[in-house]
Amino acid sequence: MKIKASHLAKLANLNIAPDKLKTLESQIEHTITYVEKLFEVNTENVSQTNQVTGLENITREDKVESSFSQHDALKNAQATLDGMFKVKAVFEQEDNE
Repeated sequence: MKIKASHLAKLANLNIAPDKLKTLESQIEHTITYVEKLFEVNTENVSQTNQVTGLENITREDKVESSFSQHDALKNAQATLDGMFKVKAVFEQEDNE
């Protein structure tokens, strides 16, 4: 199978140096040839594997539990405003001019 690495690079929006294209084409062709060999493997009596750990739904049950009061949650805060944590801005505001 002949691969045009320049076409693949264009589709993937990659800038690949022209001197690297031949090497890349060879590597891709080698990979495809290897993967095609997998189609020759007889998997007729092999069950499908969709996961290998054997784990099933290991999440915990949701329970409503008591929590901090707003006062307790804020008592060690450096700064508060209207019952909430006050922090420095994370994002810069863009000027729309």
